[in-house]
Amino acid sequence: MKKAVLYINQFFAGIGGEEMADHAPEIREGLVGPGLALDGSLKNAEVTHTIICGDNFMGSNTEEAVATINGFLKDIEFDIFFAGPAFQAGRYGVACGTICKHVEKEFGVKTITSMHVENPGVEMFKKDTYVFPGGKSAAAMRKDTAKMAGLGDKILDGGTLFLAEEEGFFVRGVRHQVWREDAVPAADRAIDMLIKKLAGDDFQTELPIPKLDRVPIAAPITDLSKANIAIVTTGGIVPVDNPDRIQSASATRWGRYDISADMGLEGGVYKTIHAGFDPAAADADPDVIVPIDSMREYEKEGKIGKLHEFFYSTVGTGTTEAEAARMASEMVPFLQEAGVDAIILTST
Repeated sequence: MKKAVLYINQFFAGIGGEEMADHAPEIREGLVGPGLALDGSLKNAEVTHTIICGDNFMGSNTEEAVATINGFLKDIEFDIFFAGPAFQAGRYGVACGTICKHVEKEFGVKTITSMHVENPGVEMFKKDTYVFPGGKSAAAMRKDTAKMAGLGDKILDGGTLFLAEEEGFFVRGVRHQVWREDAVPAADRAIDMLIKKLAGDDFQTELPIPKLDRVPIAAPITDLSKANIAIVTTGGIVPVDNPDRIQSASATRWGRYDISADMGLEGGVYKTIHAGFDPAAADADPDVIVPIDSMREYEKEGKIGKLHEFFYSTVGTGTTEAEAARMASEMVPFLQEAGVDAIILTST
């Protein structure tokens, strides 16, 4: 019997919820949480070990978490690695993708996970591991683990070539050279697709083109001297205690901070939690990322009508388009309610 390892977070291990999200990595022998369902679905392997790590710990201490888990895995034998299912939990999905990518690269072992299509981990890691579309919540646990186990059994049975449309995982963008059973040349297939397209019939392209989200350009502000201007940043500027626990990379959270009484942002009161650049300058003077001081000068000189009482912050590095769109949709009602006329978006 082959051996499998499962990675799960602190919640599904029964350790605790958000209050235990900083739980350091640990390894346990046997089945924990979702391992019961996964092990019950596997035919060619048994889950021998479960690795547990808090979502915040993995997100904020990624290198340390991966190194610790790497040490666990070096001491055991395993033939396949599973993670999750992560459902719609963004931090959990990113954690599952992070460890799967590392395990596949470091140990040469195939990895499999599952998450909801809106989980940011899908876009971030579907090229690095097999990611199955999953449910929004743990109600889909048995269904999701069964899909993971099905592919795991095929891999352990010696299978090497798996097609997304046949197996059901997200398309990875990996191309394979295969001999078609029908032996129809590419030119003939292309002509056949063209004829169907011209006739308005359904056809399946062999080269899907990604659809880009085009946003119409807003009309210009006619009089800045009367405009209410807000600042939004992806530079990770937050109060020093990071009250909203925004992740330093692959963010799924954002914060809204009151600056109505501030002429600028002070180092030691604010800092950056962004993991994509040297934070020294931003920590010393957060205004280099969120220029409240300059905006106050413009306000005083009458160049703008007023500066909005809050600034909005998240981290851009590694953050997926889907998560960015979701966070923006959550910020917009606050801005609209405050009568904001324009936004200055600052980065790094």
